[in-house]
Amino acid sequence: MIEAVARATAVPGSVQKARLVLDLIRDKPAPDAISVLQNTNRAPAPIIEKVLRSAIANAQTKALGEAKRIDEDKLVVSEAFADQGPARAIARSGRRARIRRIRRRTTHYTIRVTAIEEE
Repeated sequence: MIEAVARATAVPGSVQKARLVLDLIRDKPAPDAISVLQNTNRAPAPIIEKVLRSAIANAQTKALGEAKRIDEDKLVVSEAFADQGPARAIARSGRRARIRRIRRRTTHYTIRVTAIEEE
């Protein structure tokens, strides 16, 4: 069984918004997941699609190392999750000449694909 992982770290964006998109592709075949991401009108969707394509390429490279060949249709998104990354703090001017802090949040994406075993 071939598994491959791809990660993207410290990508700007909210974790909550990313998790909504990742819930759409979890436990789906890779081609279906790509088509779902291409038709999803959410900000993290293009970044998640890029990470998914990287995981597929990693699986194909891993299969070549084991002298096997994997078709993209045989891969399933087994894990897809987003974790909180480091947040930058920015100072902006607020009311009555006070300083207001704004947090720019980042996200760590992890996607794992697994090959379906044929019997």
